[in-house]
Amino acid sequence: MQVLGIETTCDETAAAVVRLRPGGGGDILADEVMSQIAAHAAYGGVVPEIAARAHVEIVDRLAARALSKAGLKAGDLDGIAAAAGPGLIGGVMVGLMTGKGLALATGKPFVAVNHLEAHALTARLAGALAFPYLLLLASGGHTQILAVKGVGDYERLGATMDDAIGEAFDKTAKLLGLAYPGGPAIERAALQGDASRFDLPRPLLGRPNADFSLSGLKTATRLAAEAAAPLSERDVADLSASFQAAIVDVIEDRMRVALQLFRERVGSAQALVIAGGVAANQAIRSTLARFAAQTGLKLIAPPQNLCTDNGAMIAWAGIERLRLGLADDLSAPARPRWPLDAKAAPALNGKA
Repeated sequence: MQVLGIETTCDETAAAVVRLRPGGGGDILADEVMSQIAAHAAYGGVVPEIAARAHVEIVDRLAARALSKAGLKAGDLDGIAAAAGPGLIGGVMVGLMTGKGLALATGKPFVAVNHLEAHALTARLAGALAFPYLLLLASGGHTQILAVKGVGDYERLGATMDDAIGEAFDKTAKLLGLAYPGGPAIERAALQGDASRFDLPRPLLGRPNADFSLSGLKTATRLAAEAAAPLSERDVADLSASFQAAIVDVIEDRMRVALQLFRERVGSAQALVIAGGVAANQAIRSTLARFAAQTGLKLIAPPQNLCTDNGAMIAWAGIERLRLGLADDLSAPARPRWPLDAKAAPALNGKA
């Protein structure tokens, strides 16, 4: 089985071809990503209208390039998958309509992929990973802890009540005058900083649920920056290190609570998986590796190119669903909101 995946939910236009590997996992035959970072950098964040126009300009050529690199024609595919949400609705519509058009033209099965499910299943692309497993999904738009029990079967154990982790990194970086995207900029600055200089809060630490709240930490960082102004390079490095250390402590605490909830509600976890763009942060990875070792779990963190938005994860989610006979018709809608756990109460920030 070989599937083309198209991703346009935010500021990366991506297309990839993945082939199912006998025995589990998949082989990425082509993986094309066009980043829009330069177009949005001046604004300190993603501008939806700019993102949608950029997707329109490149998505057809990117899909054609992926097929060419894979040595395939559209008719050789076994299915076409496109992210149908959640995300910026203009961009979602561009990729979704492109995928539908290709499916209609070729007569191939179509899969409308939940972008969050694609992140949740990415760890299985690299090899045979059995269900169930504990997942931290952390990106610029989403922060959730999930019990992944099967394809289409998810239980949300925790979510952010306000900012996503990646969003908090981006906003704090902008506050400190660092470059966009903020996560990598803060991580670089933190390497030179003293994480103990600023006493920043750890919101919800010790609470019996696995939810996050980061707006208070963001506000405390702003107040600390204002008190230290005008900021020197040393101030920025120390604030970055202190902010990142607070985030890391919160994540570890929330994951401990989530693992307890997982064991009570689901049973034994096969692994701890981290996915989403924030999974590229080495301080977070190191902390979760230590946490996994302490709790007897195997930590699975996809390579960096599969942490950020990409077409391979969409193609793989398409393969996972097509293997179960789960294709969609061409009336599948674009969805700006699309929770993985339909039974969970809506997240307070509306993004889960």
